Amino acid sequence: MSPSRTIDCLIPCFNEQESIPALLMEIARLAEEIGNSFSEPLSLGLILVNDGSTDDTQSLATHELEVLAGFDRKILINLSRNFGKEAALLAGLRQCRSEACIILDADLQDPPHLILEMINLWLNNYKIVNAVRMDRSDDLLFKRLTAKAFYKIFDRFSHLRIQFNSSDFRLLDRVAIDAILSCNESIRFSKGFFAWVGFKQANVYFKRPPRKDGATKWGGWKLWNYALDGIFSFSTSPLRIWSYLGLIVTLIAFVLGMVAMVRTLFFGVDVPGYASLFTAVTFLGGLQLVGIGVLGEYIGRVYIETKQRPQYIIESTTELE
Repeated sequence: MSPSRTIDCLIPCFNEQESIPALLMEIARLAEEIGNSFSEPLSLGLILVNDGSTDDTQSLATHELEVLAGFDRKILINLSRNFGKEAALLAGLRQCRSEACIILDADLQDPPHLILEMINLWLNNYKIVNAVRMDRSDDLLFKRLTAKAFYKIFDRFSHLRIQFNSSDFRLLDRVAIDAILSCNESIRFSKGFFAWVGFKQANVYFKRPPRKDGATKWGGWKLWNYALDGIFSFSTSPLRIWSYLGLIVTLIAFVLGMVAMVRTLFFGVDVPGYASLFTAVTFLGGLQLVGIGVLGEYIGRVYIETKQRPQYIIESTTELE
Protein backbone atom coordinates (compact mmCIF):
# COMPACT_ATOMS: atom_id res chain seq x y z
CA MET A 1 0.00 0.00 0.00
CA SER A 2 1.28 3.48 -0.87
CA PRO A 3 2.04 5.79 2.07
CA SER A 4 -0.74 8.08 3.25
CA ARG A 5 -0.81 11.66 1.95
CA THR A 6 -1.25 14.18 4.75
CA ILE A 7 -3.30 17.37 4.89
CA ASP A 8 -3.09 19.82 7.79
CA CYS A 9 -6.02 21.82 9.15
CA LEU A 10 -4.77 25.22 10.32
CA ILE A 11 -7.01 27.04 12.80
CA PRO A 12 -6.04 30.44 14.25
CA CYS A 13 -7.82 31.12 17.55
CA PHE A 14 -8.37 34.23 19.63
CA ASN A 15 -10.80 34.02 22.55
CA GLU A 16 -12.80 31.16 21.04
CA GLN A 17 -13.47 29.09 24.16
CA GLU A 18 -17.14 28.69 23.28
CA SER A 19 -16.59 27.13 19.86
CA ILE A 20 -13.26 25.24 20.11
CA PRO A 21 -14.63 21.97 21.60
CA ALA A 22 -17.45 21.64 19.04
CA LEU A 23 -15.16 22.55 16.13
CA LEU A 24 -12.48 20.03 17.05
CA MET A 25 -15.06 17.28 17.54
CA GLU A 26 -16.44 18.01 14.06
CA ILE A 27 -13.00 17.91 12.49
CA ALA A 28 -12.18 14.66 14.32
CA ARG A 29 -15.31 13.13 12.80
CA LEU A 30 -14.18 14.33 9.38
CA ALA A 31 -10.71 12.85 9.93
CA GLU A 32 -12.27 9.40 10.20
CA GLU A 33 -14.47 10.02 7.16
CA ILE A 34 -11.57 11.23 5.03
CA GLY A 35 -9.79 7.91 5.47
CA ASN A 36 -12.76 6.12 3.84
CA SER A 37 -13.92 8.65 1.24
CA PHE A 38 -11.13 8.65 -1.33
CA SER A 39 -9.43 6.06 -3.49
CA GLU A 40 -5.97 6.87 -2.13
CA PRO A 41 -5.00 6.88 1.55
CA LEU A 42 -5.24 10.31 3.19
CA SER A 43 -4.69 11.45 6.75
CA LEU A 44 -5.47 14.71 8.53
CA GLY A 45 -3.22 16.76 10.77
CA LEU A 46 -4.24 19.58 13.09
CA ILE A 47 -2.44 22.85 13.77
CA LEU A 48 -4.01 25.25 16.28
CA VAL A 49 -2.51 28.70 16.79
CA ASN A 50 -3.60 30.37 20.01
CA ASP A 51 -3.12 34.06 19.21
CA GLY A 52 -2.70 35.35 22.76
CA SER A 53 -6.20 34.46 23.97
CA THR A 54 -7.21 35.86 27.35
CA ASP A 55 -9.98 33.33 28.03
CA ASP A 56 -9.78 29.52 28.40
CA THR A 57 -8.99 28.85 24.73
CA GLN A 58 -5.50 27.51 25.49
CA SER A 59 -6.53 25.08 28.23
CA LEU A 60 -9.56 23.82 26.29
CA ALA A 61 -7.53 23.35 23.12
CA THR A 62 -4.82 21.47 25.04
CA HIS A 63 -7.38 19.14 26.60
CA GLU A 64 -9.16 18.47 23.31
CA LEU A 65 -5.93 17.72 21.47
CA GLU A 66 -4.91 15.25 24.16
CA VAL A 67 -8.12 13.22 23.94
CA LEU A 68 -8.91 13.41 20.22
CA ALA A 69 -7.74 10.53 18.05
CA GLY A 70 -7.55 9.93 14.30
CA PHE A 71 -5.06 12.68 13.40
CA ASP A 72 -1.65 12.20 11.86
CA ARG A 73 -0.23 14.80 14.23
CA LYS A 74 -1.58 17.52 16.50
CA ILE A 75 0.19 20.81 17.20
CA LEU A 76 -0.75 23.68 19.51
CA ILE A 77 1.21 26.92 19.06
CA ASN A 78 0.81 29.56 21.76
CA LEU A 79 1.87 33.08 20.80
CA SER A 80 3.18 35.36 23.54
CA ARG A 81 0.40 37.92 22.90
CA ASN A 82 -2.23 38.79 20.33
CA PHE A 83 -0.30 39.52 17.13
CA GLY A 84 -3.33 39.40 14.83
CA LYS A 85 -4.77 36.81 12.48
CA GLU A 86 -2.21 37.38 9.73
CA ALA A 87 0.67 36.60 12.09
CA ALA A 88 -1.18 33.55 13.45
CA LEU A 89 -1.70 32.23 9.92
CA LEU A 90 1.97 32.71 9.13
CA ALA A 91 3.03 30.89 12.30
CA GLY A 92 0.77 27.96 11.41
CA LEU A 93 1.90 27.76 7.78
CA ARG A 94 5.53 27.62 8.90
CA GLN A 95 4.67 24.57 11.01
CA CYS A 96 2.90 22.82 8.13
CA ARG A 97 4.87 19.84 6.78
CA SER A 98 2.05 18.22 4.82
CA GLU A 99 1.27 18.18 1.12
CA ALA A 100 -1.63 20.59 1.61
CA CYS A 101 -3.11 22.85 4.27
CA ILE A 102 -6.73 23.83 4.91
CA ILE A 103 -7.21 27.18 6.69
CA LEU A 104 -10.46 27.73 8.58
CA ASP A 105 -11.72 29.96 11.37
CA ALA A 106 -12.54 28.68 14.82
CA ASP A 107 -16.02 30.23 15.05
CA LEU A 108 -17.83 27.43 13.12
CA GLN A 109 -18.88 29.87 10.40
CA ASP A 110 -16.55 28.02 8.02
CA PRO A 111 -18.46 24.72 7.61
CA PRO A 112 -16.00 21.84 8.13
CA HIS A 113 -18.01 19.52 5.85
CA LEU A 114 -16.72 21.51 2.87
CA ILE A 115 -13.27 20.04 3.54
CA LEU A 116 -14.25 16.83 1.71
CA GLU A 117 -15.19 18.78 -1.42
CA MET A 118 -12.00 20.82 -1.19
CA ILE A 119 -9.86 17.69 -0.96
CA ASN A 120 -11.63 16.17 -3.95
CA LEU A 121 -10.80 19.24 -6.07
CA TRP A 122 -7.21 19.18 -4.79
CA LEU A 123 -6.87 15.56 -5.87
CA ASN A 124 -7.96 16.77 -9.33
CA ASN A 125 -4.81 18.95 -9.48
CA TYR A 126 -6.21 22.28 -8.25
CA LYS A 127 -3.51 24.00 -6.21
CA ILE A 128 -5.82 26.41 -4.36
CA VAL A 129 -9.47 25.80 -3.50
CA ASN A 130 -11.41 28.82 -2.25
CA ALA A 131 -14.56 28.65 -0.15
CA VAL A 132 -16.86 31.40 -1.44
CA ARG A 133 -20.03 32.71 0.18
CA MET A 134 -23.04 32.49 -2.13
CA ASP A 135 -24.56 35.68 -0.72
CA ARG A 136 -24.12 38.26 2.01
CA SER A 137 -27.82 38.83 2.72
CA ASP A 138 -27.22 38.42 6.45
CA ASP A 139 -24.83 41.39 6.48
CA LEU A 140 -25.89 44.98 6.83
CA LEU A 141 -26.35 46.91 3.59
CA PHE A 142 -23.43 49.23 4.43
CA LYS A 143 -21.09 46.27 4.94
CA ARG A 144 -22.16 44.66 1.66
CA LEU A 145 -21.60 47.89 -0.27
CA THR A 146 -18.22 48.62 1.29
CA ALA A 147 -17.04 45.04 0.74
CA LYS A 148 -18.02 45.18 -2.94
CA ALA A 149 -16.30 48.56 -3.32
CA PHE A 150 -13.11 47.23 -1.73
CA TYR A 151 -12.90 44.23 -4.06
CA LYS A 152 -13.35 46.46 -7.10
CA ILE A 153 -10.77 49.00 -5.92
CA PHE A 154 -8.24 46.30 -5.05
CA ASP A 155 -8.67 44.53 -8.39
CA ARG A 156 -8.27 47.80 -10.29
CA PHE A 157 -5.28 49.09 -8.33
CA SER A 158 -3.29 45.88 -7.88
CA HIS A 159 -4.05 44.15 -11.20
CA LEU A 160 -4.73 41.03 -9.13
CA ARG A 161 -8.12 39.40 -8.85
CA ILE A 162 -9.07 38.28 -5.39
CA GLN A 163 -12.13 36.05 -5.25
CA PHE A 164 -15.21 38.08 -4.36
CA ASN A 165 -16.95 37.02 -1.12
CA SER A 166 -14.17 34.60 -0.15
CA SER A 167 -12.60 34.47 3.30
CA ASP A 168 -9.39 32.81 4.46
CA PHE A 169 -11.22 29.45 4.40
CA ARG A 170 -9.39 27.59 1.64
CA LEU A 171 -7.08 24.73 0.75
CA LEU A 172 -3.48 25.44 -0.26
CA ASP A 173 -1.24 22.95 -2.03
CA ARG A 174 2.37 22.61 -0.91
CA VAL A 175 3.64 24.69 -3.85
CA ALA A 176 1.28 27.55 -2.91
CA ILE A 177 2.33 27.34 0.75
CA ASP A 178 6.01 27.54 -0.17
CA ALA A 179 5.36 30.51 -2.47
CA ILE A 180 3.51 32.41 0.28
CA LEU A 181 6.22 31.62 2.84
CA SER A 182 8.85 33.02 0.48
CA CYS A 183 7.34 36.50 1.07
CA ASN A 184 8.80 38.12 4.18
CA GLU A 185 6.68 41.26 4.57
CA SER A 186 5.80 42.28 8.10
CA ILE A 187 2.47 43.81 7.03
CA ARG A 188 0.58 40.97 5.38
CA PHE A 189 -2.69 40.69 3.49
CA SER A 190 -3.47 37.01 2.93
CA LYS A 191 -6.14 37.44 0.29
CA GLY A 192 -3.61 39.33 -1.81
CA PHE A 193 -1.03 36.57 -1.41
CA PHE A 194 -3.56 33.91 -2.42
CA ALA A 195 -4.18 35.81 -5.66
CA TRP A 196 -0.55 36.79 -6.19
CA VAL A 197 0.83 33.23 -6.19
CA GLY A 198 -1.45 32.25 -9.09
CA PHE A 199 -1.68 28.50 -9.82
CA LYS A 200 -4.79 26.60 -10.85
CA GLN A 201 -7.67 27.55 -8.54
CA ALA A 202 -11.22 26.32 -7.97
CA ASN A 203 -14.15 27.48 -5.83
CA VAL A 204 -16.66 25.76 -3.59
CA TYR A 205 -19.78 27.73 -2.66
CA PHE A 206 -21.64 27.78 0.64
CA LYS A 207 -24.09 29.80 2.70
CA ARG A 208 -22.35 31.05 5.79
CA PRO A 209 -24.21 30.08 8.98
CA PRO A 210 -24.72 32.65 11.73
CA ARG A 211 -22.20 32.72 14.54
CA LYS A 212 -23.41 30.52 17.40
CA ASP A 213 -21.17 31.64 20.25
CA GLY A 214 -18.90 34.53 21.06
CA ALA A 215 -18.53 37.77 19.15
CA THR A 216 -16.66 38.70 16.00
CA LYS A 217 -13.19 40.21 16.47
CA TRP A 218 -13.48 42.18 13.21
CA GLY A 219 -15.12 45.52 13.85
CA GLY A 220 -15.57 48.27 11.29
CA TRP A 221 -12.35 50.11 12.18
CA LYS A 222 -10.27 46.91 12.04
CA LEU A 223 -11.74 45.99 8.66
CA TRP A 224 -10.98 49.50 7.36
CA ASN A 225 -7.32 49.23 8.40
CA TYR A 226 -7.11 45.72 6.94
CA ALA A 227 -8.45 47.05 3.63
CA LEU A 228 -5.80 49.79 3.63
CA ASP A 229 -3.11 47.18 4.26
CA GLY A 230 -4.33 45.25 1.24
CA ILE A 231 -4.33 48.22 -1.12
CA PHE A 232 -1.03 49.76 0.01
CA SER A 233 0.76 46.38 0.16
CA PHE A 234 -0.03 45.36 -3.41
CA SER A 235 -0.19 48.61 -5.35
CA THR A 236 1.49 51.99 -5.82
CA SER A 237 -1.54 53.32 -7.70
CA PRO A 238 -2.58 55.71 -4.88
CA LEU A 239 0.70 57.58 -5.35
CA ARG A 240 0.22 57.71 -9.11
CA ILE A 241 -3.39 58.88 -8.76
CA TRP A 242 -2.31 61.68 -6.45
CA SER A 243 0.30 62.77 -9.00
CA TYR A 244 -2.38 62.98 -11.69
CA LEU A 245 -4.74 64.81 -9.33
CA GLY A 246 -2.02 67.31 -8.47
CA LEU A 247 -1.37 67.93 -12.18
CA ILE A 248 -5.08 68.49 -12.86
CA VAL A 249 -5.48 70.93 -9.96
CA THR A 250 -2.37 72.81 -11.07
CA LEU A 251 -3.71 73.18 -14.60
CA ILE A 252 -7.08 74.40 -13.31
CA ALA A 253 -5.38 76.93 -11.05
CA PHE A 254 -3.23 78.15 -13.95
CA VAL A 255 -6.24 78.60 -16.24
CA LEU A 256 -8.22 80.44 -13.55
CA GLY A 257 -5.24 82.67 -12.84
CA MET A 258 -4.88 83.57 -16.53
CA VAL A 259 -8.60 84.35 -16.77
CA ALA A 260 -8.44 86.62 -13.72
CA MET A 261 -5.37 88.41 -15.09
CA VAL A 262 -6.96 89.00 -18.51
CA ARG A 263 -10.21 90.27 -16.97
CA THR A 264 -8.30 92.68 -14.76
CA LEU A 265 -5.85 94.01 -17.38
CA PHE A 266 -8.16 94.32 -20.36
CA PHE A 267 -11.63 94.72 -18.91
CA GLY A 268 -10.95 96.38 -15.60
CA VAL A 269 -12.94 93.74 -13.73
CA ASP A 270 -11.74 93.26 -10.16
CA VAL A 271 -11.11 89.73 -8.96
CA PRO A 272 -13.93 88.65 -6.59
CA GLY A 273 -13.12 88.95 -2.91
CA TYR A 274 -12.04 86.81 -0.05
CA ALA A 275 -14.65 84.04 -0.13
CA SER A 276 -13.27 82.49 -3.32
CA LEU A 277 -9.69 82.95 -2.06
CA PHE A 278 -10.50 81.25 1.24
CA THR A 279 -12.21 78.36 -0.57
CA ALA A 280 -9.25 77.85 -2.91
CA VAL A 281 -6.67 77.93 -0.12
CA THR A 282 -8.70 75.55 2.06
CA PHE A 283 -9.29 73.13 -0.82
CA LEU A 284 -5.63 73.07 -1.84
CA GLY A 285 -4.50 72.74 1.77
CA GLY A 286 -6.80 69.76 2.30
CA LEU A 287 -5.62 68.22 -0.94
CA GLN A 288 -1.99 68.53 0.15
CA LEU A 289 -2.72 67.00 3.56
CA VAL A 290 -4.44 64.00 2.00
CA GLY A 291 -1.51 63.60 -0.40
CA ILE A 292 0.92 63.72 2.53
CA GLY A 293 -1.23 61.09 4.26
CA VAL A 294 -1.03 58.75 1.27
CA LEU A 295 2.72 59.25 1.09
CA GLY A 296 2.93 58.65 4.84
CA GLU A 297 1.18 55.30 4.50
CA TYR A 298 3.95 54.06 2.22
CA ILE A 299 6.76 55.61 4.27
CA GLY A 300 5.32 54.08 7.44
CA ARG A 301 5.31 50.65 5.83
CA VAL A 302 8.89 51.09 4.67
CA TYR A 303 9.83 52.10 8.22
CA ILE A 304 8.19 48.98 9.68
CA GLU A 305 9.84 46.68 7.12
CA THR A 306 13.33 48.12 7.69
CA LYS A 307 13.19 47.29 11.41
CA GLN A 308 12.84 43.59 10.48
CA ARG A 309 11.11 42.63 13.69
CA PRO A 310 9.64 39.11 13.80
CA GLN A 311 5.97 38.94 12.82
CA TYR A 312 5.18 37.02 16.02
CA ILE A 313 6.79 35.45 19.10
CA ILE A 314 6.03 31.84 20.05
CA GLU A 315 5.64 31.22 23.76
CA SER A 316 5.31 27.45 23.47
CA THR A 317 4.71 24.69 20.94
CA THR A 318 3.14 21.37 21.90
CA GLU A 319 3.18 18.54 19.37
CA LEU A 320 1.38 15.23 19.77
CA GLU A 321 1.83 12.42 17.30
